[in-house]
Amino acid sequence: MPKYLVTGAAGFIGRSITAALLARGEEVRGVDNFITGKRANLTGLDAIEFLEGDLRDPAVCAQACAGVEIIFHEAALASVPRSVADPVATNECCVNATLNLLIAARNAGVRRVIYAGSSSAYGDTPTLPKHEAMSPNPMSPYAVAKLTGEHYMRAFTRVYGLETVVLRYFNVFGPYQDPTSHYSGVLAIFCRKMLAGQQPTIYGDGEQSRDFTYIDNVVHGNLLAAAAPAQNVAGCMMNLATGARITLNQTFAILRDLTGYGGEPEYAAPRAGDIRDSLADIHLAGELLGYQPQVEFREGLRRTVEWYRACARE
Repeated sequence: MPKYLVTGAAGFIGRSITAALLARGEEVRGVDNFITGKRANLTGLDAIEFLEGDLRDPAVCAQACAGVEIIFHEAALASVPRSVADPVATNECCVNATLNLLIAARNAGVRRVIYAGSSSAYGDTPTLPKHEAMSPNPMSPYAVAKLTGEHYMRAFTRVYGLETVVLRYFNVFGPYQDPTSHYSGVLAIFCRKMLAGQQPTIYGDGEQSRDFTYIDNVVHGNLLAAAAPAQNVAGCMMNLATGARITLNQTFAILRDLTGYGGEPEYAAPRAGDIRDSLADIHLAGELLGYQPQVEFREGLRRTVEWYRACARE
């Protein structure tokens, strides 16, 4: 019987966590509905017990949670612009599905749920770095939905004794992030376009900054959260990031060197719901998990570009 369940296992982060678990010989069940996940992402994960299904269906949640000890809940409709365009779908996939999963986890006797939170919960407050004691100020339906999931996690710890850990991700990037959708992460889109000699678009003046976090750091933090003593982490929320920020203009300049792109970016009006600056205080994750970033930004970007370059040759 699998010890671990990864929701959104065919997605970018879920796939990466699954691969890490399988690499150390763990038994893993994955679930995905392929709304944003890719079947191709399951290539190389032959040892996974995979369930195709939608967490909006309580019966799927019950099946997915049966016999599992620890859940990594990565499944979501993860896009601010998508949530602005369709807030109902975002609520269904991020809130309703999360509640269904928690109920199924409680009923199945799951010990711990590790939840993919979002730095978007902080909103556009001027205080930097963002720390966990700050009041949330969500600016988009996506941010509201992810924050709601956080509250459900904490409530299920307090009321039912289910161990939950919330990790607020900051702008995760790396291999297996889909570069083809308008709703994809900015670095995935930039890599694909610049490698193809196409002009990327920066929304705003490019001086907005992000705490871009390479995927290996996120996987590392999740595995630490799974192993941490309950008295340290149950019911807790913490940032998971690099603890450094860089502007989009600076990022573009680095990518130009890495990709060989010779042009300039196109600038367009800022997008609704986007925040101006993002920087994480990661001290709490260090204290509670022993977390420290494993891969710094430029090295992560180099690995990412090489992965997209290899994909383009296939």
